[in-house]
Amino acid sequence: MIVSLSPTGVERARLTAAFDALLHPEQFHDYGPNGLQVEGKPRVRKLVSGVTACQALIDAAIAAEADAILVHHGLFWRGQSGVVTGWMKQRLARLLAHDINLYAYHLPLDAQPQMGNNAQLARLLGLATDGHFGEYDLGCIGARADGGAFADAGELARAVTQALGRAPLTVGAAPQPIRRIAWCSGGAQDWFQAAIDAGAQAFITGELSEPQPHLARECGVVFLACGHHATERYGAPALGAQVAAELGLTHQFIDIENPA
Repeated sequence: MIVSLSPTGVERARLTAAFDALLHPEQFHDYGPNGLQVEGKPRVRKLVSGVTACQALIDAAIAAEADAILVHHGLFWRGQSGVVTGWMKQRLARLLAHDINLYAYHLPLDAQPQMGNNAQLARLLGLATDGHFGEYDLGCIGARADGGAFADAGELARAVTQALGRAPLTVGAAPQPIRRIAWCSGGAQDWFQAAIDAGAQAFITGELSEPQPHLARECGVVFLACGHHATERYGAPALGAQVAAELGLTHQFIDIENPA
Protein backbone atom coordinates (compact mmCIF):
# COMPACT_ATOMS: atom_id res chain seq x y z
CA MET A 1 0.00 0.00 0.00
CA ILE A 2 1.28 3.48 -0.91
CA VAL A 3 0.10 6.57 0.92
CA SER A 4 1.18 9.90 -0.58
CA LEU A 5 0.54 13.08 1.40
CA SER A 6 3.08 15.73 0.47
CA PRO A 7 6.00 16.00 -1.97
CA THR A 8 7.99 18.37 0.25
CA GLY A 9 9.41 15.88 2.74
CA VAL A 10 11.22 16.56 6.01
CA GLU A 11 14.75 16.83 7.32
CA ARG A 12 16.34 13.50 8.26
CA ALA A 13 16.84 14.68 11.85
CA ARG A 14 13.11 15.27 12.22
CA LEU A 15 12.31 11.79 10.95
CA THR A 16 14.83 10.28 13.36
CA ALA A 17 13.31 12.23 16.24
CA ALA A 18 9.81 11.05 15.34
CA PHE A 19 10.87 7.40 15.36
CA ASP A 20 12.80 7.76 18.62
CA ALA A 21 9.91 9.56 20.34
CA LEU A 22 7.62 6.60 19.68
CA LEU A 23 10.13 3.79 20.29
CA HIS A 24 12.41 5.06 23.10
CA PRO A 25 15.47 3.09 21.94
CA GLU A 26 17.56 4.45 24.83
CA GLN A 27 15.59 2.19 27.18
CA PHE A 28 16.83 -1.03 25.53
CA HIS A 29 20.11 -2.91 25.67
CA ASP A 30 19.70 -4.62 22.32
CA TYR A 31 21.52 -7.05 20.03
CA GLY A 32 22.48 -4.25 17.68
CA PRO A 33 22.18 -0.47 17.20
CA ASN A 34 18.69 1.00 17.05
CA GLY A 35 17.96 4.08 14.96
CA LEU A 36 19.78 5.43 11.94
CA GLN A 37 22.24 2.73 10.84
CA VAL A 38 23.24 4.15 7.46
CA GLU A 39 23.13 7.87 6.70
CA GLY A 40 21.71 8.97 3.37
CA LYS A 41 19.99 12.04 1.99
CA PRO A 42 19.51 14.94 4.43
CA ARG A 43 15.89 15.32 3.35
CA VAL A 44 13.32 12.51 3.11
CA ARG A 45 10.19 12.50 0.97
CA LYS A 46 9.47 8.79 0.57
CA LEU A 47 9.78 6.13 3.26
CA VAL A 48 9.76 2.39 2.53
CA SER A 49 9.17 -0.05 5.37
CA GLY A 50 10.04 -3.74 5.43
CA VAL A 51 11.05 -6.51 7.81
CA THR A 52 14.74 -7.09 7.05
CA ALA A 53 17.42 -4.98 5.37
CA CYS A 54 18.16 -7.65 2.77
CA GLN A 55 19.38 -7.03 -0.77
CA ALA A 56 15.92 -7.65 -2.23
CA LEU A 57 14.31 -5.00 -0.02
CA ILE A 58 17.07 -2.48 -0.72
CA ASP A 59 16.73 -3.02 -4.47
CA ALA A 60 12.94 -2.73 -4.27
CA ALA A 61 13.27 0.50 -2.29
CA ILE A 62 15.65 1.89 -4.91
CA ALA A 63 13.15 1.02 -7.63
CA ALA A 64 10.45 2.75 -5.58
CA GLU A 65 12.64 5.86 -5.35
CA ALA A 66 12.76 5.79 -1.55
CA ASP A 67 14.83 8.23 0.46
CA ALA A 68 14.71 6.11 3.62
CA ILE A 69 14.07 2.50 4.62
CA LEU A 70 12.65 1.43 7.99
CA VAL A 71 13.17 -2.20 9.08
CA HIS A 72 12.97 -4.42 12.13
CA HIS A 73 16.13 -6.38 11.31
CA GLY A 74 18.98 -4.06 10.39
CA LEU A 75 22.47 -4.67 9.06
CA PHE A 76 24.54 -4.66 12.23
CA TRP A 77 24.42 -7.14 15.12
CA ARG A 78 26.55 -8.00 18.11
CA GLY A 79 29.07 -10.72 17.33
CA GLN A 80 29.64 -9.78 13.69
CA SER A 81 33.23 -9.65 12.50
CA GLY A 82 32.94 -6.00 11.46
CA VAL A 83 34.40 -6.52 8.00
CA VAL A 84 32.63 -5.08 4.96
CA THR A 85 32.85 -7.93 2.46
CA GLY A 86 30.45 -10.18 0.55
CA TRP A 87 26.78 -9.57 1.23
CA MET A 88 27.48 -6.74 3.69
CA LYS A 89 29.53 -4.88 1.09
CA GLN A 90 26.84 -5.41 -1.54
CA ARG A 91 24.03 -4.11 0.67
CA LEU A 92 26.00 -1.10 1.90
CA ALA A 93 27.20 -0.29 -1.59
CA ARG A 94 23.62 -0.11 -2.88
CA LEU A 95 22.46 2.06 0.03
CA LEU A 96 25.41 4.44 -0.28
CA ALA A 97 25.29 4.65 -4.07
CA HIS A 98 21.65 5.74 -3.91
CA ASP A 99 22.05 7.88 -0.77
CA ILE A 100 19.32 6.02 1.14
CA ASN A 101 18.89 6.33 4.90
CA LEU A 102 18.50 3.00 6.71
CA TYR A 103 16.63 2.94 10.03
CA ALA A 104 16.43 -0.24 12.11
CA TYR A 105 14.61 -0.82 15.40
CA HIS A 106 14.71 -4.28 16.93
CA LEU A 107 13.41 -4.75 20.49
CA PRO A 108 11.90 -1.24 20.60
CA LEU A 109 9.70 -2.16 17.64
CA ASP A 110 8.63 -5.41 19.31
CA ALA A 111 7.65 -3.54 22.46
CA GLN A 112 5.87 -0.44 21.09
CA PRO A 113 2.42 -0.69 22.74
CA GLN A 114 0.28 0.39 19.77
CA MET A 115 2.28 -0.20 16.59
CA GLY A 116 4.83 -2.78 17.71
CA ASN A 117 5.03 -6.34 16.46
CA ASN A 118 3.40 -7.83 19.55
CA ALA A 119 0.61 -5.26 19.60
CA GLN A 120 -0.06 -5.77 15.91
CA LEU A 121 0.02 -9.56 16.32
CA ALA A 122 -2.61 -9.26 19.05
CA ARG A 123 -4.76 -7.08 16.81
CA LEU A 124 -4.61 -9.59 13.96
CA LEU A 125 -5.43 -12.51 16.25
CA GLY A 126 -8.21 -10.68 18.08
CA LEU A 127 -6.44 -10.88 21.45
CA ALA A 128 -6.50 -8.41 24.34
CA THR A 129 -3.41 -8.04 26.53
CA ASP A 130 -3.83 -8.05 30.30
CA GLY A 131 -0.30 -8.98 31.42
CA HIS A 132 3.35 -9.18 30.42
CA PHE A 133 6.39 -11.35 31.10
CA GLY A 134 10.03 -11.64 30.06
CA GLU A 135 12.74 -9.06 29.47
CA TYR A 136 11.38 -5.53 28.94
CA ASP A 137 7.90 -7.06 29.36
CA LEU A 138 8.04 -8.08 25.71
CA GLY A 139 5.99 -11.23 26.28
CA CYS A 140 2.23 -10.66 26.31
CA ILE A 141 -0.57 -12.71 27.84
CA GLY A 142 -4.30 -12.27 27.62
CA ALA A 143 -7.47 -13.67 26.11
CA ARG A 144 -9.75 -13.22 23.14
CA ALA A 145 -10.97 -9.65 22.92
CA ASP A 146 -14.52 -10.85 22.36
CA GLY A 147 -14.50 -12.76 25.64
CA GLY A 148 -14.75 -16.14 23.96
CA ALA A 149 -12.43 -19.14 23.96
CA PHE A 150 -10.89 -21.52 21.44
CA ALA A 151 -12.43 -24.96 21.65
CA ASP A 152 -9.07 -26.70 21.27
CA ALA A 153 -5.58 -26.41 19.75
CA GLY A 154 -6.95 -27.12 16.29
CA GLU A 155 -9.35 -24.20 16.36
CA LEU A 156 -6.60 -21.89 17.62
CA ALA A 157 -4.25 -23.08 14.87
CA ARG A 158 -6.91 -22.44 12.23
CA ALA A 159 -7.46 -18.90 13.55
CA VAL A 160 -3.70 -18.25 13.40
CA THR A 161 -3.54 -19.62 9.85
CA GLN A 162 -6.35 -17.35 8.72
CA ALA A 163 -4.80 -14.28 10.37
CA LEU A 164 -1.20 -14.79 9.26
CA GLY A 165 -1.69 -16.61 5.97
CA ARG A 166 0.53 -19.45 7.14
CA ALA A 167 -0.21 -22.65 9.07
CA PRO A 168 1.71 -22.86 12.35
CA LEU A 169 3.67 -25.85 13.54
CA THR A 170 1.56 -26.88 16.54
CA VAL A 171 2.82 -29.09 19.36
CA GLY A 172 1.01 -30.30 22.46
CA ALA A 173 -2.52 -30.12 23.75
CA ALA A 174 -4.20 -28.10 26.47
CA PRO A 175 -7.22 -28.50 28.72
CA GLN A 176 -10.25 -27.38 26.77
CA PRO A 177 -11.37 -24.69 26.16
CA ILE A 178 -8.27 -22.51 25.63
CA ARG A 179 -8.73 -19.09 27.21
CA ARG A 180 -5.31 -17.89 28.40
CA ILE A 181 -2.94 -17.24 25.49
CA ALA A 182 0.60 -15.85 25.56
CA TRP A 183 2.51 -14.51 22.57
CA CYS A 184 5.79 -12.91 21.56
CA SER A 185 6.82 -12.36 17.95
CA GLY A 186 10.00 -13.66 16.34
CA GLY A 187 12.42 -16.00 18.08
CA ALA A 188 10.96 -16.11 21.59
CA GLN A 189 10.87 -19.89 21.98
CA ASP A 190 13.13 -19.70 25.04
CA TRP A 191 10.38 -17.78 26.83
CA PHE A 192 8.01 -20.74 26.73
CA GLN A 193 8.64 -21.57 30.39
CA ALA A 194 7.95 -17.95 31.37
CA ALA A 195 4.68 -18.12 29.44
CA ILE A 196 3.76 -21.34 31.24
CA ASP A 197 4.61 -19.73 34.59
CA ALA A 198 2.39 -16.77 33.67
CA GLY A 199 -0.57 -19.15 33.30
CA ALA A 200 -0.75 -19.60 29.53
CA GLN A 201 -2.64 -22.52 28.02
CA ALA A 202 -1.10 -21.74 24.62
CA PHE A 203 1.99 -19.84 23.46
CA ILE A 204 2.34 -18.21 20.06
CA THR A 205 5.76 -17.21 18.70
CA GLY A 206 7.81 -17.48 15.53
CA GLU A 207 10.27 -20.31 16.07
CA LEU A 208 10.57 -23.72 17.68
CA SER A 209 13.69 -25.32 19.19
CA GLU A 210 14.33 -28.84 20.47
CA PRO A 211 13.25 -28.38 24.12
CA GLN A 212 9.82 -26.86 23.53
CA PRO A 213 7.91 -29.92 22.22
CA HIS A 214 8.82 -31.82 25.39
CA LEU A 215 7.67 -28.94 27.61
CA ALA A 216 4.44 -28.59 25.63
CA ARG A 217 3.59 -32.27 26.03
CA GLU A 218 4.64 -32.53 29.67
CA CYS A 219 3.03 -29.27 30.84
CA GLY A 220 -0.19 -29.48 28.85
CA VAL A 221 0.39 -26.17 27.07
CA VAL A 222 0.09 -25.74 23.29
CA PHE A 223 3.11 -24.31 21.45
CA LEU A 224 2.49 -22.68 18.05
CA ALA A 225 5.54 -21.82 15.91
CA CYS A 226 4.11 -19.46 13.32
CA GLY A 227 7.25 -18.29 11.52
CA HIS A 228 9.70 -15.56 12.52
CA HIS A 229 8.94 -13.43 9.48
CA ALA A 230 5.22 -14.20 9.58
CA THR A 231 4.90 -12.85 13.14
CA GLU A 232 7.01 -9.74 12.49
CA ARG A 233 5.55 -8.38 9.25
CA TYR A 234 3.30 -5.85 10.93
CA GLY A 235 5.23 -3.51 13.22
CA ALA A 236 7.39 -1.76 10.62
CA PRO A 237 4.51 -0.88 8.25
CA ALA A 238 2.33 0.27 11.14
CA LEU A 239 5.08 2.52 12.46
CA GLY A 240 6.03 3.72 8.98
CA ALA A 241 2.45 4.62 8.14
CA GLN A 242 1.96 6.47 11.43
CA VAL A 243 5.13 8.55 11.17
CA ALA A 244 4.62 9.22 7.47
CA ALA A 245 1.13 10.52 8.16
CA GLU A 246 2.42 12.77 10.94
CA LEU A 247 5.23 14.23 8.82
CA GLY A 248 3.56 14.35 5.42
CA LEU A 249 5.69 11.68 3.77
CA THR A 250 4.90 9.08 1.15
CA HIS A 251 5.04 5.59 2.66
CA GLN A 252 5.13 2.14 1.04
CA PHE A 253 5.44 -1.25 2.74
CA ILE A 254 7.39 -3.82 0.71
CA ASP A 255 7.16 -7.37 1.98
CA ILE A 256 9.99 -9.68 0.89
CA GLU A 257 8.80 -13.29 1.22
CA ASN A 258 10.71 -15.36 3.77
CA PRO A 259 9.84 -18.96 4.72
CA ALA A 260 11.63 -18.73 8.08
